[in-house]
Amino acid sequence: MAIVVNLDVMMAKRKMSLSQLSEKVDITLANLSILKNNKAKAVRFSTLEAICAALDCQPGDILEYVPDPDTAQ
Repeated sequence: MAIVVNLDVMMAKRKMSLSQLSEKVDITLANLSILKNNKAKAVRFSTLEAICAALDCQPGDILEYVPDPDTAQ
């Protein structure tokens, strides 16, 4: 996977649990868990914006590009 979601890292830095973030962002625990565990295939900008506002961070703090070694040239 080329895009890695570091939501758990930012949550730990802000000392916020998944349920607390879920309440602040108004997203179900199941959907946040999918995102946190890198199982999501897409994320809406509105969701990313709400998460960044709740965690007081930038999108780049949550999303990271990691080249796939199988496709690296």
